[in-house]
Amino acid sequence: MLKFQYYKLLRSPEGAKKVSLGFAIGFGLEMLVIYTASLVYVIFYPIVRLVKGSFPAAVIGNIIGKISFLPVVLFPLAYALGKMIYPFHVQKIYHEPFTISDLFSSHIFTILKSLLQSEVYVLIGMTIFGVVFGVVSYFVVHYLYEKNRKLRLKNRKKRVREPLVQI
Repeated sequence: MLKFQYYKLLRSPEGAKKVSLGFAIGFGLEMLVIYTASLVYVIFYPIVRLVKGSFPAAVIGNIIGKISFLPVVLFPLAYALGKMIYPFHVQKIYHEPFTISDLFSSHIFTILKSLLQSEVYVLIGMTIFGVVFGVVSYFVVHYLYEKNRKLRLKNRKKRVREPLVQI
């Protein structure tokens, strides 16, 4: 079944564009996952479908972004970039530690606001890194996809030219 989905992905009419667009979105959105308290997954599927990208490729790009630990490594750079772009002082909201039962209470929006507002510099920086890495990964995956397609076409033509040997 997995092999069938792989072939379906490779043979789709707009294959290179769909795959590279899906991968780029998945990889780019991974940069925002930690700093939005995983709220970015709420818009993950709709964004991939809206731009007509490949959802399996987006998931693969997201997983590769997770494995690479780039969001963790880029944290100090994202903070500095965000502070440079948004130089205004952000008032930090100090909140008490919350429990799971607080998540299901009416205080959920206060908790989410305090989480997002306390890291606004990092959020701005990681958004920029996500866009940059998404654009770069689009072109890399598109190139690799086209190279693989041409190699498969060349191998197929070579097999057709070889005469059948009869015993």
